[in-house]
Amino acid sequence: MYEDDESRLEAAENLAEHAASSAAAEAFLAIARDPTVSDEVRLSAAEQVAAMDPGAAGPACLAIACDGQVADEVRLSAAEQLAAVDPGAAGPACLAIARDGSVCDEVRHTAAEQLAALTA
Repeated sequence: MYEDDESRLEAAENLAEHAASSAAAEAFLAIARDPTVSDEVRLSAAEQVAAMDPGAAGPACLAIACDGQVADEVRLSAAEQLAAVDPGAAGPACLAIARDGSVCDEVRHTAAEQLAALTA
């Protein structure tokens, strides 16, 4: 149906322009939670959800932040976005990144700092 991940994101953006925001938010949420979609497109979809319905962005950001197949910086960005919309849910995301030995030290350190700030 879609040629690539970008086409899928464009379709959701068109839906946001021409239909009910709840339908568009669901489309963006589906993209953000889909592990077959590229990391950057997933993060962009999560950001779109956050702009439309901050409360709905939590599960999307958490899915990205906890996905070990996603690039380190994208995972950290998702955790930061999650902290902005749902600080309580950001703790597990930061913890997952900080504990993941395959994540680069700098990103793990930043996630640990974010976790400390959330629990302070």
